[in-house]
Amino acid sequence: MKNSNLFLVGLTLVTLFACGPNTAKNSDTDSRRDTVSTAIVTGAEQFDRYLPLLEGKTVGMMGNQTSVVGDRHLVDVLLGKGVNLKFAFAPEHGFRGDIERGEKVSNEVDKRTGLPLHTLYGKNEKADSIVASVDVMIFDLQDVGARFYTYIASLHRVMQLCANQGKKLIVLDRPNPNGDQVDGPVRKDDRFKSNVSYHKIAMIHGLTVGELAQMINGEGWLDGGVKCDLEVIPVQHYDHSTPYPLPIIPSPSLPNHVSVRLYTSLCLFEATDFSVGRGTDWPFQVVGYPDPVFGSFTFTPGTREGMAEHVEQQGNLCYGLDLRQSNPDEQHFTLKYLLDFYNKSPFKDRFFSRPEFFDKLAGTDELRKQIIAGLDEEAIRASWAADLTAYKQMRKKYLLYPDFE
Repeated sequence: MKNSNLFLVGLTLVTLFACGPNTAKNSDTDSRRDTVSTAIVTGAEQFDRYLPLLEGKTVGMMGNQTSVVGDRHLVDVLLGKGVNLKFAFAPEHGFRGDIERGEKVSNEVDKRTGLPLHTLYGKNEKADSIVASVDVMIFDLQDVGARFYTYIASLHRVMQLCANQGKKLIVLDRPNPNGDQVDGPVRKDDRFKSNVSYHKIAMIHGLTVGELAQMINGEGWLDGGVKCDLEVIPVQHYDHSTPYPLPIIPSPSLPNHVSVRLYTSLCLFEATDFSVGRGTDWPFQVVGYPDPVFGSFTFTPGTREGMAEHVEQQGNLCYGLDLRQSNPDEQHFTLKYLLDFYNKSPFKDRFFSRPEFFDKLAGTDELRKQIIAGLDEEAIRASWAADLTAYKQMRKKYLLYPDFE
């Protein structure tokens, strides 16, 4: 199915559940996934756990197209159950997931329900008063487990607003599709704090949003060390070894399970002029540049509905790597693609065309300097090993589910 079709399906309220996982390599893996998928019960599906907390309350929500119960949007379900829902906040990509990376998310009205919508992606000077107008907030977004995926920055902002206004926050937890790994540099220096590196966590953090919310509270990361009145509705029958192909695409350029699993390794290319397939039917499944030195596979980025109007190397024939047939279960964070392309590059002096953005994605300037210095992946990994070990120890305090280690 082409990405544009997947995207349209993902935005249809009544049939939101139509976007299925990538085909597995063998029947055993496929059968295991089917068993896991039927066993998992997300936080949003456990009405007996959180509807009593909403009774007689005015309610606000942060959600998007991934906020579903079966084949229905959570907003429709809550309104149908008589919940007094007053508004919804939208993260990056908008409430229906149809806005591409970094583009403006405006305040509007949900056309289906008439519910007022407000953005928390970027500044919203009215956010405090908006949260003050309700009794309880709900957070239900599907994260993908990478520090540079901005939904967790939105989680932090909602927690801060609830803490500021003395409001309860209910996090409806969902599995992490990359929750079977903890990897990459840990951000320590606030110089590199941004929407794509908001927390002092590993780049591949190995947490669900519910676990991260507990960490934000427990580590005192909210301004002034305040605590959010937090309640997490955990996922049933999930652990950090559980494969979880997402039932709904989380954003326009992550259209399938392969892309979600490769995203952790390919996102660093976003700070270069290389294409990771935006503007094609295979975003985050191919990578290339207009020079045959980078490989024999070719593709030409163009325009696709739901994707940014302007993408890297738009209209240019790119040469590079085809990862579309990768087994998603075998994909874990690696620097091999980035190092391979850097080593092949005849323009190393300008390979990192947006070095400040690269450092924000990485959470440090050390990684970029190490690549320029010619270090291999083993040496680079050794440099962050102690920080990663310390992070893993901190992470254990907040886990809600059995770990993969």
